[in-house]
Amino acid sequence: LSSAASDVYNRQMVYDTIKSERFFGEGVVTMYTQNVTINNEVGLHARPATFFIQKANEFKSGIWVEKEERRVNAKSLLGVLSLGIVQGTAITLIADGVDEKEAVDALVDLIENQIGE
Repeated sequence: LSSAASDVYNRQMVYDTIKSERFFGEGVVTMYTQNVTINNEVGLHARPATFFIQKANEFKSGIWVEKEERRVNAKSLLGVLSLGIVQGTAITLIADGVDEKEAVDALVDLIENQIGE
């Protein structure tokens, strides 16, 4: 890797909200990422997951939910349900596209405002 690429890979994440960078050949692809903890009583399943997926589908960007080492499409009900997200679970929301920041911010807002309770 070049020294610039090496510097990017060696940075430590200071804030929960970051712009992720991945290198493909000579180009850089950026994604908007934010960590959030699920605080509602029932977690993110069934009805709350449906609200979450509906909100995710309002955006053009590709959006993913990551729990531990597993990443699923945030626009897929089966994918989100398969993560088994319960109260207190920390997840990472990742978006890539023209409205990536707006998408992640809207989903974080939905989660923080106790969806489905």
